[in-house]
Amino acid sequence: MLIRISSAKCIGIRAVEVTVEVSVSNGIGLHLVGMADIAVKESLLRTVTALQALGFRVPGKKIVINLAPADIHKRGGGYDVPIALGIIAASEQLQMDRIEDFLIMGELGLDGSVRNIPGAIPIVEMAGDKGLQGCILPYENALETSQMNCCPVYGVHSLRDVLRIVCSGGGDCSDLLVESVPYTAQGPRYGKRNDIMDFSEIAGQPLAKRAMEIAAAGNHGIILIGPPGSGKSSLAKAMCRILPPMSAEEALQTSKVYSVAGKFVPGGGLMKERPFRAPHNSISLPAMVGGGIDWPIPGEISLAHNGVLFLDEFLEIPKRTIEALRAPMEDKKITISRLRSRVEYPADFTLVAASNPCPCGYWGEGDRCRCSVGARQAYISKLSGPMIDRIDLQVRVHSGPPGELVRRTPEENSESIGRRVCLARKIQERRFSGEEGVCCNSGMNGSLLEKYCHLDDECAEFLEQTALKMGFSARVCTKIIKISRTIADLDAAARAISGGSLTASQAITGGVSPDILDAPLRINHLAEAVSYRFLDKKD
Repeated sequence: MLIRISSAKCIGIRAVEVTVEVSVSNGIGLHLVGMADIAVKESLLRTVTALQALGFRVPGKKIVINLAPADIHKRGGGYDVPIALGIIAASEQLQMDRIEDFLIMGELGLDGSVRNIPGAIPIVEMAGDKGLQGCILPYENALETSQMNCCPVYGVHSLRDVLRIVCSGGGDCSDLLVESVPYTAQGPRYGKRNDIMDFSEIAGQPLAKRAMEIAAAGNHGIILIGPPGSGKSSLAKAMCRILPPMSAEEALQTSKVYSVAGKFVPGGGLMKERPFRAPHNSISLPAMVGGGIDWPIPGEISLAHNGVLFLDEFLEIPKRTIEALRAPMEDKKITISRLRSRVEYPADFTLVAASNPCPCGYWGEGDRCRCSVGARQAYISKLSGPMIDRIDLQVRVHSGPPGELVRRTPEENSESIGRRVCLARKIQERRFSGEEGVCCNSGMNGSLLEKYCHLDDECAEFLEQTALKMGFSARVCTKIIKISRTIADLDAAARAISGGSLTASQAITGGVSPDILDAPLRINHLAEAVSYRFLDKKD
């Protein structure tokens, strides 16, 4: 007897259907075919032991298990449950009338319990597109997909729960059905948190704070270069407080990456906060961009998708790993190729890098630097020209005077900065609503620059003369125009909020009037943008 059960496999953040075919016929032997890896082949012993523990028998006949299509490599323990169901149904121990209506996946324990699998969110999305009546997944995976509304999802704890659903006489299974709830965007993280500093708690550094605001508003990469103790790490972490909430689409994309990586959101549902990844400077190349021996898994740049990738001690990271960031920063994705696989993961992250200016860390801080000229040049040369070109904002951070700490003046808090950032992002969202794949100023291409960043004669002359004097490349000039567009949006947002045309809640939720969508670019916007490009200067 031949039984077919629908399951799936994730390729990147996309799932493809895999059919588990089980045939029981005359003969001897238990055979698994279909390009399965060692983990899948080991599942046979787990499955047989689990079936025996639950009182089922493994027929002493020829059992052939095929994972179709045969040209796709299968990995992991997620095929345990469909294989076990196939053996039970093909040997006619139970009548399973509904087994072909569901997509079924899960790893079996030796006692028949069902354990979590990676990639539940793409799997449920694929099942909904295929028109299946539902999915049967481990309970934690089912909670993970509770905000997707693609198809009914049943959460099970053991193989007996699965049998209740697929057998005609299993009875009412509504207690196993996970309730579907709509996704609601999380508000900005203005509340007091011990692990994240408020901008008002960071003394001084007005230039760096302004640059962080611009980076958050336009999704621009930024590097902070300064001595130890100047507040670089605190500024980077404080950026989490001023980032706008994720939209439903962004939450789904980011949750897919974490689901494939086997990282579950506590409490279930889609991710509600933008990710903040801060790997150590000893990170390897595969850990940064993604990879693996047999099948590539997401790296830090993909786990930071729609969020922040903070790289402290940037110039202490191996040069090969730093240079690998160049293509993802430009393309907003990473393609990982291996002998038997080629996988694409999204990588639209905001890079926040921090570094000392020299090995001792005090170059530019009076006479405290003990490094030779050659040592300083060798240290800063780890940051190549192409990499410098791709970092939008470059900020020199200096140690503040002691008076800033002893006699502190009131500083602007994250809430007021965050309102401007949220409104600036909403301006960009409205502006690019008809443009596919672009939601922030940093993602504009050449045609969009001409359409939304018109320079009058005075501004064009200023940028041309500045580029000739400083030796800016064409890419740097493009970056300057994009940054100028973000600065103009922030100025328009500040005027709208301070003028009373928008309340605080409207600034957060997206009240955007037509008159602030196309704020013109001025010379002061360009001049401020140029001031954030000190690493590109000829001198």
